[in-house]
Amino acid sequence: MPKFLLQGSYTAEGLKGLAKDKATGRKASVTAALQTAGVMVESFYFSFGSDDVVLIVDAPDNATATAVSIAVSSTGLISLHTTPLLTATEVDAALAKKVTYTPPGR
Repeated sequence: MPKFLLQGSYTAEGLKGLAKDKATGRKASVTAALQTAGVMVESFYFSFGSDDVVLIVDAPDNATATAVSIAVSSTGLISLHTTPLLTATEVDAALAKKVTYTPPGR
């Protein structure tokens, strides 16, 4: 299953909800919601800095990861950034593919 990095930043209102639900409550709720979409949480961390929450998940496909991102972001309480993660083998396969490309102006 493809892996994705989810990075979220709560709005002020989202942080109020986090304080009400507690971190363990949000983790349980998010994990359960993702499971209904067929997404399994590999790791779930809260952080400080530009991201308030960071997850690594396994999703069946890009469409599912996109659906999760849209559902979460549409609440307006958290801004979610979703990044596909590639294994070294997948990158090696990409490096083995030949692509002819001409840069702009050349």
